[in-house]
Amino acid sequence: MKNFGYARATDVDAAVAALAQPETSVIAGGTELLNWMRLGIAEPERVVDIGRIDELRGLDRVGDELVIGARATLNEVGAHPLTDRFAGALASA
Repeated sequence: MKNFGYARATDVDAAVAALAQPETSVIAGGTELLNWMRLGIAEPERVVDIGRIDELRGLDRVGDELVIGARATLNEVGAHPLTDRFAGALASA
């Protein structure tokens, strides 16, 4: 794995600013990205951690769209009433 820069965003604005830099990836839990980096599949110059931004959790319905927060867990998505009501196939998965 090559060296990379790391920053922990404290709010959405900080995350957006960090992600505006080229070759920057986002990490919330890290399982897949870190595996990809270890295997050489992904090689970002920088990683910004959004794991503590609570605003990015949850689900909401906006018009005809189901909006899933970047930090929503698979369990939260599967158990949420909006998923069952508006995205039945996703709830079943």
